[in-house]
Amino acid sequence: MPQIIVLPHEEICPEGLVIEVKKGQSVCNALLENDIEIEHACEMSNACTTCHVYIREGFNDIDESDEIEDDLLDKAWGLDPDSRLSCQAIVGDTDLVIEIPKYTINQVSENH
Repeated sequence: MPQIIVLPHEEICPEGLVIEVKKGQSVCNALLENDIEIEHACEMSNACTTCHVYIREGFNDIDESDEIEDDLLDKAWGLDPDSRLSCQAIVGDTDLVIEIPKYTINQVSENH
């Protein structure tokens, strides 16, 4: 079973975490199921950037982003070459190391 290694985030996951996940699951769903309260203002419909993460390891082993995700990522805070929307990044056979950005552009936190 693949793992997601979450690097420490000051507010969301201060200690970091290693979680086992099912192949085919989105990174966002995996984080939420393991009590990592990542923002997801559009309810994971690929319509915002609040679930933006950096895939620090395993990036090349997940499906490529589509044009809609790429357009949205252009608006994300702190965009870098490892950026993906966690609702669109689907876990494959390979472990992933992710980093949650320090900020999001979400104007109103829904506190899911």
